[in-house]
Formats: sequence, structure tokens, C-alpha cells
Amino acid sequence: MGLHAPALEERSAPVHEARGQRTEGQAREMVDAHGARRYTASPMNERDALLAWFDANARDLPWRRTRDPYAIWVSEVMLQQTRVETVLRYYERFLARFPDAHALASASEDDVLSMWSGLGYYRRARLLHAGVREVVASYGGRVPDDATSRRALPGVGRYTAGAIGSIAFDREEPLVDGNVARVLSRLRGIDTPLGRRDTEARLWDEAEKVVRGPRPGALNQALMELGATVCTPSSPKCLSCPITRSCVALASDRTDVLPVAKARRAPREVAMVAVVAHDAQGRAMMVRGEKALFGGLWGVPMREGRGAKTAREALREHAIDARLTREPAGHIEHVLTHRRLDVEVFVARLSSASAGTASASAGTGARAVGADDLASVGVSTLTRRILEMSDLTISRFQR
Repeated sequence: MGLHAPALEERSAPVHEARGQRTEGQAREMVDAHGARRYTASPMNERDALLAWFDANARDLPWRRTRDPYAIWVSEVMLQQTRVETVLRYYERFLARFPDAHALASASEDDVLSMWSGLGYYRRARLLHAGVREVVASYGGRVPDDATSRRALPGVGRYTAGAIGSIAFDREEPLVDGNVARVLSRLRGIDTPLGRRDTEARLWDEAEKVVRGPRPGALNQALMELGATVCTPSSPKCLSCPITRSCVALASDRTDVLPVAKARRAPREVAMVAVVAHDAQGRAMMVRGEKALFGGLWGVPMREGRGAKTAREALREHAIDARLTREPAGHIEHVLTHRRLDVEVFVARLSSASAGTASASAGTGARAVGADDLASVGVSTLTRRILEMSDLTISRFQR
């Protein structure tokens, strides 16, 4: 089983008594084997224990230093399906470029996508952009403080609305993300699969109950922090948890099986070609990528299939007159949410006529992108990898 013996001993009555069982309404501080402050709790005061634990152990993250609803909105969108360590590299840079709703609303989509480049899930950036534009148009740039108005904004669902409402406006609004779902599933012994309608309803109901009371924003962040650092998917640190006395999964020795994962589809294997068609100055022809795969970011011509014939078809599709110079430059494997791409990379040289008009290929939607342009054009991580693999001067395509 996934539960260690010390955790089993820790929850037994004699051990609790030896450590000093506290009375109702208190949250007794202890230091666990890992050196973290820990607070034991009964079901009556889970909130007190969670808040005390969070105050003592919360990571110092930049979005926790503000109550600005716009900044919190940006952080929550970035954090969806993305690790904290990755978001840290983007959050402050994004806010430096777009410090408020007016700045983001007035920016072009290319500007927004270029600042988002590398974070992935580019639809998030588009929806954030659209939502902020609506805030500027309808609310003078001030994020609405009522949940109904927030949830009417493009891209703002129940989770994002709850995060903004509780953290920025101190409203008793619940939220459920992957970390919170895991904590609540174990805490309450929810044994139906995640993603099922009845499971989601139960999780939101439990989140709504626990958020009621003082400091709802801190409470929601405590649940997320607990899931991220203690109640982890595998090998949870139960000895460091402030609410072990309430945990059904721990009491029933099921921390290794809860939550019940939803069935996942294996990613579809897709063979593709990519063509880096360049001129003598090293500028590469870029086109808008397929929205379903690349969020409409700029990238080199790509097409599903294999071989030089498919590569030439990709060039013809965008009316790019270029000759393949090698077959191929190499292969790149790139994993998206539901697809695993095996990309065969070709390099092509633009014809003299095409090179002369490379800066504006009228009617094709293609454009020439060089070293000075790349930083301001939204391109995917895959595109950067393709450019690096090609024999163009690699340093020209590095930030």
C-alpha cells in the first residue's frame, strides 16, 4: 500500500495522546520529521488548522503578494495545467509588459501571444485577452466584484471566478482545481472517478462548505498549497498534514487509491512534416498554425504525413516557392495534450523571386521572420525546436 507505517502510528489514539491531543477550537502547533510546522485538527476546526499551517508554511510566490484582481486573474490563468516553476518565469515579465487591464486590452494578439510563447495552451492567452477587453469595455478596466458578472466574462469559469472572488475580494467563493480535488477526495473519502458529473458536484459542494468563514482567499490557497506540497499524487507526506485526524483516506488506508483517476485516452500518434523555408538573410517563412494544435501561433509550414512530397505540398499550400535542400534535417517528438507528434524537419531555400517579396507574401498569410522579429512574434516551443534543428544560424533564432 502507499501509506507508510509512521502515518499509521501517527493517527492511532495512543500516539495522539502522547503528542498532546488538543481541545476543540484549538490548532496545536508541532514540528514534523521534515522540520515543517504542523497543526493537528478535528473536523470541527479544519479551517483553523489549515489557515495556521498555511500562514507558517506557504511558499513565497509573487501572486500571493497582491490583492489586485487583474494580477490574480493573470496568475490563475497561467497556473492552469502548468507547473508553478514554469509560471514563475513568465508571470512578472507578463505583468511588466501589461501592468493593468488597459495595457493588456490595448495590445495586439501577436503581442500577447509573444509574451505567452512557451507557456503552452495558447487558447488561455486568447481568452484572457478577450476577457480583459470586456472588462475595459464594460467595467472601465475594473474587474467586477460579483461572481455572476465575472463568470460572464470570456474564459472565466467557476474556478477562475472563485479564485479572483476569494483572494482579491475576500468573498466566500469556492474553487476546485486538481490539487483541491485531490485533497477533498482523500479528506472526505470520495471514491467515484474524477471528471464524473456527480463527483464534480460533490467536490464543489465540499469546497463550498469549507470556504465559509474568515479569510476565504487564504483558505482556498491553503487547500491548493496542501495539495501541491503535502497531499501529493504519490507518496503524500501525511505526517506533515494539518488535518490528518479528519482524513477518511488515511483512516481507511486508501491514500494510494484516492482520488480515483478518470480514464485517460492515450495520445494519438501523428506523423507530420515541417519545412523551414529561408532566404539568404536567414529569415524563415512563417504562417499561422492550426488553432486546434498550436493556438494559431506563427510557425513554419507543417502538414500531416511523411517525406519530401508532403513537405513540398506544405509549401504549395501557402504559395511559398522554395526548393528543398536536404532530406530531412531530423525528427522531433513533441507531446501535446491529446497528440504525440513525430515531426520530420526539412529545410528549403526560397527562390529568388520569393526571396524578393518574402517580407509580405500577399494573399498567402505568410511572412518572413528574422532574428529581430522572433521575440515579438508568438511562436510555439515546437517552432523554436524546429528552427534550432534546421541548419540556419541557430543563434539568430534564440532569444
